[in-house]
Amino acid sequence: MKILSAEFIISAPGPKQFPVDKHSQIAFAGRSNVGKSSIINALLHRKNLVKTSQTPGKTQLVNFFLINEDFYFVDLPGYGYAHAPHAVTDAWAPMIEGYLKDSKALRAVVVLWTAGENPMSGTCGSLNGSGNLIFRRYSPSRRRTS
Repeated sequence: MKILSAEFIISAPGPKQFPVDKHSQIAFAGRSNVGKSSIINALLHRKNLVKTSQTPGKTQLVNFFLINEDFYFVDLPGYGYAHAPHAVTDAWAPMIEGYLKDSKALRAVVVLWTAGENPMSGTCGSLNGSGNLIFRRYSPSRRRTS
């Protein structure tokens, strides 16, 4: 598919702000700092449409990007380790779960995980049985040396 247009629409804190229109949605899920935003930029052949950071937890709201004026890519907050206050990260799980369960326009979920993560546990495992698309991006685990 040729990407003719890609534009940021909204950073939504909850369902009341999610776009309500005829466009299908493809969501990107995974741990904080696994590369969800980077893979969206790569798929869209853009460098800076979706903001990226070396700091886990930069994406804190549900971000909608309209592609070819036809469908949305949805960048979800990560789960797991994040540089954000607990009050903020605690709100992510119900926000993400609510979006995944209640969105009538959601057509697929692309789940990214690192090589060291068990994809059958936690969020990845629950999404895997849903019949949605699973995409794996290989990210070698970073080991600290002391």
